Amino acid sequence: MKIPVIDNGGQWTHREYRVLRDLGVDTRIVPNTTAFEQLDADGIVLSGGALSLEGSDTPLGRVAEWIDRVSVPVLGICVGHQFLGRHFGGKVEHAGSPEFGRVELFVDAPESALFQGLPTQLKVWASHSDSVVRAPPEWRTLAHSAACPVEAMKHPTRPLWGVQFHPEVEHTEGGKQLMKNFVALCGR
Repeated sequence: MKIPVIDNGGQWTHREYRVLRDLGVDTRIVPNTTAFEQLDADGIVLSGGALSLEGSDTPLGRVAEWIDRVSVPVLGICVGHQFLGRHFGGKVEHAGSPEFGRVELFVDAPESALFQGLPTQLKVWASHSDSVVRAPPEWRTLAHSAACPVEAMKHPTRPLWGVQFHPEVEHTEGGKQLMKNFVALCGR
């Protein structure tokens, strides 16, 4: 199974790669300027990054060129999550209370495939000043925190998910299971 990590300049992009590799996935880190035709993927992870998308149309490399036509599962993490929110019509704003470090996550949709087998409350690791404050139309909010109303979301019909927190870091409870769940979704 091939799941590349699209590098958006995140501090933990290498961790996303390592978790996927440790789960037995054929993975590589590729720049976000990579053309869709060069991805050859069964799934895609959009990494985090320091770029602020709040109130802007700043591009995320070439992701906007292919995200509307990709049919494989996509997991956006941090700025990847924010990109999905903004691209599909949600709202990204500078967070009133930025989240850095440990965050209490409340899972609103425990039956969702991404959160399969996880408890409804988790301590996760976050690192962001911007947040998706309104999910795109018809997207389902899967989780929230006290400071972030859309910590996780899912497209209504396509295999697209976003998470604001970092499942790839060891400090995130259930993070490896969430990544394992995503890998399973790529194999369907």
